[in-house]
Amino acid sequence: MSEVVYEETATMIAAGELQSFVPFGREHCRNHPNAFNLQLRELQPASELWSSDGAAGLVGSLQEVSLQERERECWQLRKGCMGGREEDVEFEEELYTAGTVVVWSQGSRTEASNVYKAFTVDSPVQQALWCNFAVPQNKKDEEEVEQTVCIVQSSCVNVHTVTGKDFISPLPFQVSNVWATKFGLLLERKNTASDAQPSPPGEPLPTVFSMLHPLDEIAPVVCKPAGLFEGSRVQYASDATMKIVFSCCQPSIVVSYDTVQGIHSVWALRKVTSDERSSVLRCTADPVGTPLGPMASGFLTSHLRNISRLDSPGGSGVTGLGPGTGTSCAVGTASPLHYSALHSHQSRIITSSPGVHSRVHSPSISNMAALSRAHSPGMAAPSFSGAARFNTSFHSPSSRGHHGLLPSPNSTVNETMLVPEMEPIIPDLCMEQLWSETVTAGCHREMSSQASKVFLTSDLCENRYLCFLVESHQQLRCVKFIESNDTSQLIFASVTTIPAKDAEPLQNIDAMLVLEACGSLVLYTGITRVSKVFVPGLLSPTFSLTNHLPHLSTPVENVSTPANAGSRHLQRLDEAVMPSPVADLRGPNIKHHEGSFLEDYTFQQAKPYIHALRDPVCNRVALELSSGAMLRISIPEIATSELVRKCLQAIRFILPKEAAMKVLVKWYNIYNAPGGPSAHAEWSLFVTCFMTLMGYNTERLTWTRNLHFEVPLSPVIAAKKARPSDGGSDEDWDYLLGSHYHRQMNSQPVCGPVDSSGSKNTLITETEGLSSVSSPTSPSLKLDSSAPLFPHIPALFYVLHLLYQELQLDELQRARSSSLVCLLQQLARDLQMDEYVDLYWRDYPSLISGFNESCLIDQAMFGQMQRPSFLRAEPPCVLNWLSSCLRGEEIPPFPYLPGICQRTRLLVLSYALYITGDENATSTDVSKYLAKLSAGQKSCGSESHYRRQSSVKVKFSSGSLAEQLVVWLTSEGFTLKDLESVPFGVALPIREAIYRCREQPCSDWSEEVCLLIGRQDLTKQAHKMTLAKSKASVGSGLSLEPPATTEADEEEDGMSDIIQEVTGLIWSQDLRVQEVRRLLQSSRPVRVSVVQLPEVSDHEYIEEKENKLLQLCQRTMALPVGRGLFTLFSYHPVPTEPLPVPKLNLTGRAPPRNTMVDLNSGNIDVPPNMTSWPSFHNGVAAGLKIAPASQVDSAWIAYNKPKSPELANEYAGFLMALGLNGHLTKLATLNIHDYLTKGHEMTSIGLLLGVSSAKLGTMDMSITRLLSIHIPALLPPTSTELDVPHNVQVAAVIGIGLVYQGTGHRHNAEVLLSEIGRPPGPEMEYCTDRESYSLAAGLALGMVCLGHGSNLIGMTDLNVPEQLYQYMVGGHRRAQAGANRERHKSPSYQIKEGDTINVDVTCPGATLALAMIYLKTNNRSIADWLKPPDTWFLLDFIKPEFLLLRTLARCIIMWDEILPNTEWVKSNIPQIMRGTFDPSEDINMETMAQAQDYITAGACMALGLRFAGSANSDAFDCLYEFARTFMKIMSFTGTAAVQTGYYNLQTGLSMILLAMSMVMSGTGNLKVLQLCRFFHKRTGGEMNYGFHMAHHMALGLLFLGGGRYTLSTSNSAIAALLCALYPHFPAHSTDNRYHLQALRHLAVLAAEPRLLVPVDVDSLKPCYALLEVTYKETKWYDETTVELMAPTMLPELHLLKRVKVKGPRYWELSVDLSKETQHLKSILSRDGVLYVKLRAGQLPYKDDPQGWKSLLASTVNHRNSGVRAFKPEVISTFTSEPALVSFAEFFCKTSEGMKHREDSLVLFSAMLYECVTQECPEMLPTYIAIEQAVGALRRGDLLQTFPLWQMRLVVELWDSRVLRGPADRHDALLTSEFLPVMKNMVDVALDSWLKDNSSVLRSYMRGEALPKSAQSTMLACFLVYRSIPCLRNTHTHLEGCSSLGDLLSRSSRLGIPLRDVLRLVPILLGSATGPQTMQGFPLQAF
Repeated sequence: MSEVVYEETATMIAAGELQSFVPFGREHCRNHPNAFNLQLRELQPASELWSSDGAAGLVGSLQEVSLQERERECWQLRKGCMGGREEDVEFEEELYTAGTVVVWSQGSRTEASNVYKAFTVDSPVQQALWCNFAVPQNKKDEEEVEQTVCIVQSSCVNVHTVTGKDFISPLPFQVSNVWATKFGLLLERKNTASDAQPSPPGEPLPTVFSMLHPLDEIAPVVCKPAGLFEGSRVQYASDATMKIVFSCCQPSIVVSYDTVQGIHSVWALRKVTSDERSSVLRCTADPVGTPLGPMASGFLTSHLRNISRLDSPGGSGVTGLGPGTGTSCAVGTASPLHYSALHSHQSRIITSSPGVHSRVHSPSISNMAALSRAHSPGMAAPSFSGAARFNTSFHSPSSRGHHGLLPSPNSTVNETMLVPEMEPIIPDLCMEQLWSETVTAGCHREMSSQASKVFLTSDLCENRYLCFLVESHQQLRCVKFIESNDTSQLIFASVTTIPAKDAEPLQNIDAMLVLEACGSLVLYTGITRVSKVFVPGLLSPTFSLTNHLPHLSTPVENVSTPANAGSRHLQRLDEAVMPSPVADLRGPNIKHHEGSFLEDYTFQQAKPYIHALRDPVCNRVALELSSGAMLRISIPEIATSELVRKCLQAIRFILPKEAAMKVLVKWYNIYNAPGGPSAHAEWSLFVTCFMTLMGYNTERLTWTRNLHFEVPLSPVIAAKKARPSDGGSDEDWDYLLGSHYHRQMNSQPVCGPVDSSGSKNTLITETEGLSSVSSPTSPSLKLDSSAPLFPHIPALFYVLHLLYQELQLDELQRARSSSLVCLLQQLARDLQMDEYVDLYWRDYPSLISGFNESCLIDQAMFGQMQRPSFLRAEPPCVLNWLSSCLRGEEIPPFPYLPGICQRTRLLVLSYALYITGDENATSTDVSKYLAKLSAGQKSCGSESHYRRQSSVKVKFSSGSLAEQLVVWLTSEGFTLKDLESVPFGVALPIREAIYRCREQPCSDWSEEVCLLIGRQDLTKQAHKMTLAKSKASVGSGLSLEPPATTEADEEEDGMSDIIQEVTGLIWSQDLRVQEVRRLLQSSRPVRVSVVQLPEVSDHEYIEEKENKLLQLCQRTMALPVGRGLFTLFSYHPVPTEPLPVPKLNLTGRAPPRNTMVDLNSGNIDVPPNMTSWPSFHNGVAAGLKIAPASQVDSAWIAYNKPKSPELANEYAGFLMALGLNGHLTKLATLNIHDYLTKGHEMTSIGLLLGVSSAKLGTMDMSITRLLSIHIPALLPPTSTELDVPHNVQVAAVIGIGLVYQGTGHRHNAEVLLSEIGRPPGPEMEYCTDRESYSLAAGLALGMVCLGHGSNLIGMTDLNVPEQLYQYMVGGHRRAQAGANRERHKSPSYQIKEGDTINVDVTCPGATLALAMIYLKTNNRSIADWLKPPDTWFLLDFIKPEFLLLRTLARCIIMWDEILPNTEWVKSNIPQIMRGTFDPSEDINMETMAQAQDYITAGACMALGLRFAGSANSDAFDCLYEFARTFMKIMSFTGTAAVQTGYYNLQTGLSMILLAMSMVMSGTGNLKVLQLCRFFHKRTGGEMNYGFHMAHHMALGLLFLGGGRYTLSTSNSAIAALLCALYPHFPAHSTDNRYHLQALRHLAVLAAEPRLLVPVDVDSLKPCYALLEVTYKETKWYDETTVELMAPTMLPELHLLKRVKVKGPRYWELSVDLSKETQHLKSILSRDGVLYVKLRAGQLPYKDDPQGWKSLLASTVNHRNSGVRAFKPEVISTFTSEPALVSFAEFFCKTSEGMKHREDSLVLFSAMLYECVTQECPEMLPTYIAIEQAVGALRRGDLLQTFPLWQMRLVVELWDSRVLRGPADRHDALLTSEFLPVMKNMVDVALDSWLKDNSSVLRSYMRGEALPKSAQSTMLACFLVYRSIPCLRNTHTHLEGCSSLGDLLSRSSRLGIPLRDVLRLVPILLGSATGPQTMQGFPLQAF
């Protein structure tokens, strides 16, 4: 059964951070005002004393509280997860439940706990748990996870999400337990007594159900048991004996226990497949096997549904439970730990299993106590029959208390059978059995009880185990499992049993803590025992008491002793005081729990011992003591230093599992021994431990002996015999001098030249010392070949070498590599790998030259070592690899350790991609560049384990290499922070790629990529933030505060929300927005100035004033229509306040005394209901302010409902507006129904139009039903006549048009077609306002078939166009076909129409229907039908107004022929009107003049629609000319005006004005504004309500949405505009005869946001920026590019090819629209905010319009003079980067201390200037690093050659760029003279050294001993910088060359670059031919 468990004996580790633990929720609940506490407070006086001698006084008083009130408490902890990033502070979260209260609190080590949320529910909480629900997102497959807390009560589950949504899901049955899973909740139905023998014979009902979302139905779970044969069928999980004991999300599994067989099984939980679903549904309905099958399943579903519809049965049931309810409802809480190891709580008292008395898992009442409190005295000992008896008594079979799903046979079956069969509930989840315990011999069988704890754990080598604790056997069974290769399945392997009384996993240290039966704590990793855990102050029972007594003064004492009881609210009372039968069962092994807040007061036990573990989080766990107190301890980590952790990872990677486990366990014990080392001695300790395990005697090796520890080594490592303690000797002194520490201290250049001599002496003494030491003891330097790691030394050496290479690539880790190199050089020497030693020496010359001990390894022993194939003699060096890559040489793949050397992998592949130019380097060709090491234990999971994955999907465009590199790096999770830690030379190519991408980024890159390339503007853009949302977060968006106004009442005009900053930029020169506000405000009294003539009496004067006011009110009442358009979508409402609606003020003030003038004084007649429609419009205007993006919900809409009935019209308008901005879809159907049943006409109109606008074109069925009720024609002919008001019918008909817009729905089209010509009925039906109904039907028909033209599918038999033509020109009425025949039998008694069509009624609707059906189809034959007649005779038959409609219709059908010039407009007038007139003909001049004017107006209207929102100047000029002409005609009171008639001229003029404002929509054009203002002032005369409405609509369109919106010309928009701008305006405010006034607002449906507002990403203020907009070519013009100064309106997006932010002020940014417009659309819809970033050295256009103040402007030749003219002080005006500003402050200004470093100051200033002008501030550190490296080299105080490596890489990159020619040079980062100068300095320094010390180089090349320290460093620098390979074995090659050519050919074989060879020429050839021959060779040439 069990494997051998490798065990370290006699070791012990110390636990850290001991503190007492009290659940925070308990403290919080004390002060929580719930019922229990209130009762206790009432009782307080009764208990006279809260004495400290135990709570005896309290017992009496407590018994007055009914037992039911005593609260059970339980809690669970988990690791907090906020934000989900790794850097976040980790904290703990606690979910505490007591009674009806649930408290969710959070706290970390640094912060005290605080309540995050507390919930109080109505009935006792059975269980509370965290659960994540997956919410499917729209359209795509991705799901969003919603974090929630679920609170289970007896009748329902409350779900509260973190985002603030609350759900209550009723439970259709009693639930015994609830589990959180990956998909949602899993519910276990409580088994009732009747389940054992199901009353109707048939299938048992399912016991496990799932709920995937609180709004979803609860569905049964399907299970798929693992059968021995194929036929194991899928069935519902209905086995009453199966109890779930654990569930987990990752992997998604469930563990269950069979109460009869006593075995545990593991199931995989997944979504059901479709065939499983169908087979289950078929099975249960299959009557063959079970006669009642179909009945049961049908019954189940109906029962489930019925109950969940009614109240669930919990309410009645609880009362029947008797006094035990409070205590015995399910106790358990599930606690998802970090990986949701949910505890199972053995809380189902009703199970008929032998495990009734096994302990419950939270401090809730143990089951026995629960039974005893349920007053059933005869059950002291657990017995099977007792439990069953209890079961039956608990569920009294009375119908009230019965909660089974199955009805009790006598009452309900028959009724249920009458319920019609409903479709069964479809299952969502399936449990597939993966593994079950094998049943062993009988001894196990008899008692194996249910696991009281189940959890997952993993060991240090990444094996994973599922562990469950079987308490009856006191053992922990661990099942090892692995994921199959495709990770779809789990494979369970062996079972191991560990004796345990309790256990908990410690997740982040891969271990678990086990409490053994004897009471001691043991740490296991997986199934390997690590060591005992010593808890200071707690005795494990095995220790004797005496020697540990002093330890007792620990936190344990003050947890809860009677001494400090008074401070507690209420002490715990021990159960022994209660009359409880359990008292005598107490003993160390029977666990028991207190069930209340009463604490154990019998504290006088001699020693508290641990009796349980609970609540593990990360590496902390709580210990429950026998005294009831709890302690929290933390178990130490395996390593704290990063270096040790990395080494351990590498060791684990390469060793076989068993060996790795040994090393890790051994190290863990040494490191964490009680009183162990501090962190900085950790490395020394590790080296000692590691080398000892490899067989070294670390005492004898000088450098390891001197590694210092603060503490003596634990006996595990120390040599067996102690060192002889002689009185000290000279040798000791030598050891000290030779020590690593001394050398390190010594080599710090503190005091110049003294140092060199000193170190020489040291070295001499050291070598002497060493020789004297090592001669006598040489045998002891042998390696012990029996050591466990001895065979693995080469492999370990190699992985550590690779780790060393990895550390070289991280500036933050590089300091540690010097510690690692000591260990490596020792191993390299002993393995006799000279080239490795040479490599280490080159890296750390001063360090390595001090080591020269080597330990002998017998040749015989060499054989025992496993030499891995990957160990090469030539050491892999990553810097060398990168350098060869830059030089373009062929390179072998570089070895790396997956998951450990991530930096190596990243940089190698980056170079391969970017320098070598291999586009597949990161995808398919990885193996060309990287050789993966695989050896020893290697799990497939490890790679992803360590890699930081980011969410970016790699999708390569065929972009440049730089783009690919940047995108790939981001997808690997590489950030700017990481880049800062890459050494400067290595990072340069990446910086260059970033620099290139920054110039021309893609617009669709993700946020992370934009962050990496430093384009905050794009990052912010990707962050999707709208202006108004950012209002809440301070300073993050545009400041949206409305301007402070002077007068208080100005606020109420409803126009204060226009964003001032934006309008101020668009119209910066004048105050036109204020002027528009003045013209459109309707909330203040108007000024009524009437001069009182002498002959007028006072009374008449008052009447005169009131008449004048009545005229002015015609205008005031028309204003809201325009205001709605002006303030469109400009406001985000606050959910807690109602929407402010400005009042419609119809009073006046008369100067000079400002007296009130009121219409209601009764002096003049005022039309009734005059204000009803204007207040409707006012409501619409207020509602249209709400932006579509705001948060509006059903409750808020209802909350706005006014109290007073006179405001009902306003609310009706508000509802319509909410529909137009899409929020009405959120209104609950219930509320819609409510509003409609009120029968208020206006509300119905607003609601119907609003709902259908919100559901535009969706064919939504529920809305269709809603509309049909209001349209008699859509109801069946026999239906009852509903009395629907006429205007509501009109609105409903338009609604049908909107909902079915563009769908070509046949039935609706047919009905609407016949409705256009609906005849008047008998009685008074359909007799008034018939025109508006007919028009509405026509418009609706047009919308249904919008733009379909002749392609109307399936409608040819309707002859739509012919029928419409007939309606237009008249003729015989056709017989009514179909359903409506009956309706129109009897003719009207009012109107005699005869049997011809009444054209006056039907023509407008038919004309517009034709226009919309054939919109933009350019169908000439239909257009010709609409031509105006060309004979005078026919002209007389047509109303002039209809000519306007026909012309309009004809022009928009011939869409492409509309041209923006006057000739085209005039071409629409028929020939006969244009020619000269023959006087003999009888021409009616009036007809002709009217016809001409109306035709012109129609053509202008068409022109306006064609160019709507385009601001086309030709169209505007043309229209403006016509407007002027009309105004001229009107100003002449001569013939023409009389002939045409004022009304007709005014109509024409209004249409032209509207056309102009459509063209200039959103631009706020001044000329149009002047016209509007001119008409605004004209009141009186013929200027009626309708004309005012037209003029103010024009004004609203002109400033649509405050200049942020404009009109679209899509088909849908044209249809909306035709409805809204129908050219017949109402004559007075109640006039709906020809056109329903509410339709005027449909213009909103044509609005679209096209304003682009550049916002500076640093200041977050809107600013000006230059845009370059490129149009696609069309048949009218070629591809054109225009420059616009944003903020500006963009043209319609489908016309554009690209939009680009142009330099030089701002970073360029291009949005390519030929690919997709979605990106730009989303920007525009989010207030058009386009983030732009000012380039350094530039000022925004507002401050510097001409660009004369910029940094570069001052310099003519900006290379040199610029640097001299540059003053660091002015830096702050040119860059906002704080780092640069501070750098200028501290490093570039002359201060006292810096006087002597003038040159440095100049250099720093030049660097700064370079960075700012070149736009690469991030290069400043690189420049400084280069300067520092060169300076150090020249001073000769380099301690390591690393900076020179970096210099070499920089130079090589620069060379490769220069070689590629000047074309590429402008892309390179280092373009100035800086680099050549620095390079030259390095060359000079190295050459001068070489001149003096050529002998040193020669001796090195001959392979002689390495020189002494000072020379050593310079030699290493020279070799590294000149890229000379290790020549130990190759000296013969270069020495003794006869000629230069010979030398060159040999050196090229070694791969030495030419210029470096030439430096060697004098030395190599000089030795042969004498120095004089080479004199003339010009070295400087290179």
